[in-house]
Amino acid sequence: MYKVFPSQDPLDRADFNAVEYINTLFPTEQALEEAQIAIQQLFGKIKDIKDKAEKSEQMVKEITRDIKQLDHGKRHLTTSITTLNHLHMLAGGVDSLEAMTRKRQYGEVANLLQGVVNVLEHFHKYMGIPQIRQLSERVKAAQSELGTQILADFEESFPAQGSKRPGGPSNVLRDACLVANVLDPRIKQEIIKKFIRQHLSEYLVLFQENQDVAWLDKIDRRYAWIKRQLVDYEEKYLRMFPEEWCMTERIAVEFCHITRVELAKVMRTRAKEIEVKLLLFAIQRTTNFEGLLAKRFTGCTLTDTPGKRPESPLETTNPFLEDEAGEDPRKPKAPDNPFHGIVSKCFEPHLYVYIESQDKNLGELIDRFVADFRAQGPPKAGTEEGGAVLPSCADLFVYYKKCMVQCSQLSTGEPMIALTTIFQKFLREYAWKILSGNLPKSSSNSGGLTISSLLKEKECSEAAKFTMDELCLICSILSTAEYCLATTQQLEEKLKEKVDKLLMERINLTGEMDTFSTVISNSIQLLVQDLDAACDPALTAMSKMPWQSVEHVGDQSPYVTSIIMHIKQNVPIIRDNLASTRKYFTQFCIKFTNSFIPKFINHLFRCKPISMVGAEQLLLDTHSLKTVLLDLPSIGSQVLRKAPASYTKIVVKGMTRAEMILKVVMAPHEPPVVFVDNYIKLLADGNPETFQKILDMKGLKRSEQSSMLELFRQRLPTPPSGADGGSSLFSTPTPEQESSRIRKLEKLIKKRL
Repeated sequence: MYKVFPSQDPLDRADFNAVEYINTLFPTEQALEEAQIAIQQLFGKIKDIKDKAEKSEQMVKEITRDIKQLDHGKRHLTTSITTLNHLHMLAGGVDSLEAMTRKRQYGEVANLLQGVVNVLEHFHKYMGIPQIRQLSERVKAAQSELGTQILADFEESFPAQGSKRPGGPSNVLRDACLVANVLDPRIKQEIIKKFIRQHLSEYLVLFQENQDVAWLDKIDRRYAWIKRQLVDYEEKYLRMFPEEWCMTERIAVEFCHITRVELAKVMRTRAKEIEVKLLLFAIQRTTNFEGLLAKRFTGCTLTDTPGKRPESPLETTNPFLEDEAGEDPRKPKAPDNPFHGIVSKCFEPHLYVYIESQDKNLGELIDRFVADFRAQGPPKAGTEEGGAVLPSCADLFVYYKKCMVQCSQLSTGEPMIALTTIFQKFLREYAWKILSGNLPKSSSNSGGLTISSLLKEKECSEAAKFTMDELCLICSILSTAEYCLATTQQLEEKLKEKVDKLLMERINLTGEMDTFSTVISNSIQLLVQDLDAACDPALTAMSKMPWQSVEHVGDQSPYVTSIIMHIKQNVPIIRDNLASTRKYFTQFCIKFTNSFIPKFINHLFRCKPISMVGAEQLLLDTHSLKTVLLDLPSIGSQVLRKAPASYTKIVVKGMTRAEMILKVVMAPHEPPVVFVDNYIKLLADGNPETFQKILDMKGLKRSEQSSMLELFRQRLPTPPSGADGGSSLFSTPTPEQESSRIRKLEKLIKKRL
């Protein structure tokens, strides 16, 4: 800082010392006393300056006092002049107002009255003055007289009971409406009320409850009548009323209120005559008219809240997804319809007729679906219909959509809940009668391959219990159930959008979605059972073959060929027919594998006794089945697709266990300790029953088995604290361990071959 701004002040020096500086200034006590005297003199001079300033301020006040008085006098004079001018204007205005009122010069009165009222507002604080109060009372009297006079003029021009009307708009009445805008709002309301009542008096006569045209079948005549009246009004009286009065809309709204009341009355009287077609006809015509009102008017005269948002048109086979799919974000949303329900609300108490009709129609629709299915038969394999969603499903939901839109246009309250109940009823009936009811029934009797035929390697096997057409039908029902499940969820969402917010919690289609999920599960289970049952004879033959007598290892055994044949027959058909529902085909593969592998291992335990060569043959067969199962999802397909990792893991784990069982059987049981330890290491199974089955497969005598079982119990590792005591001794092998075992097994098979 010192370098930028050079300074000779000792206070700015870097080596400044405060004590030395003070000693320099005041080297002696006398210097210090002189400083105090100088300070006292300074304070004295400051006080003198302050006193002089106060005297100057006093002089200024005395000088400006007279000026302020002049300013106040000028302001008061200006106010007095303005007030006198206002008083003159008020007095003259009141006189003119009274004279113009007597002469019915409403055009001049409309301009003058507002000015008089505005001027009178300046005299509110002077109402204590008798003359001012008198003028105010004269103004009020003139306003009252104007109101009475204008109402009388309208009554004379538009008599309540008369039918004679002037030929065109009246200039006097037009100016009177301008005056009414300045008067008490009740005058304006009374004018509007009288005019509309007189204008609609003919309607009440023509469409009395006892008249033929009052019934629903001639409801169009009501709306045609009001259209003519509105045209007539605009031709004759449009200019008579101020534009901001919205008289055309007011006439239409009052017509709607009257029509709603009259229709409700006549429908209560003739409720037994209401049929659904007649009701829907009347509702359609009424909602069309309400839509026309929304295009023509803004709804500014309505005293209640605007109507609900009009339903956007609902247009993929899932009718409830089309709104979202076809929605253009750049397209502006449809405006609210403030007239929605202004007339059609009267039909709501009678919507039970509509609901009952839909109940009947849906019942007939389901019966027609059943009859068509029986007449046309199930979808055929190899056709476009094979495995596809049943057409009746889309028809049902399209009808649901139509009903939902119709009902929501009439009411978003309890009728929508009643319609939802009907929907639920027939969703369940469709699931039962069309889907579950047409699933093929599995037969309890099954033939199969004989032992001799297997040994002779003949392919004289009984076909799968389900034909290709039956498999195709099951897949078609599964696909339809999936479609129904997804569309029912969309239906629930749409119903919640249409219904009042307070009723949303009562819309719940979870039970119906569970029903379709059950159909899907049952369909998959049927496909699994069919293929499973087709493989049963081969597994039975495997367990009954004399494996102790096998002398050499050859190609895969006939029972393996039979199982592969059935897999190649069924799986491609199922896969092709479930192409649109790939996840359920994967579920089928997983469920079949989870069913087949334990059953294969169970039959493997029944193969006893087994020679070394027999075990090697079984090991080869097991590896062949494992290869086929790993390829199961894409078997017979020209497009090779990698199987899901979850499926592959199940196959590897299950079939590796089968291979380890055979590997243990092939191992020598002497010395026993080595055999037991090898078993525990390979199978990781601490269940004595499983070990017993292994000993049976090896053909050991009971005496040998007893000592071996005792040794097995002794050699089992002690379970860690907190263990559940299950049969598994070790954690599940890692994929690397399983892969290593597979490679060792393949080497063993190649060596034996």
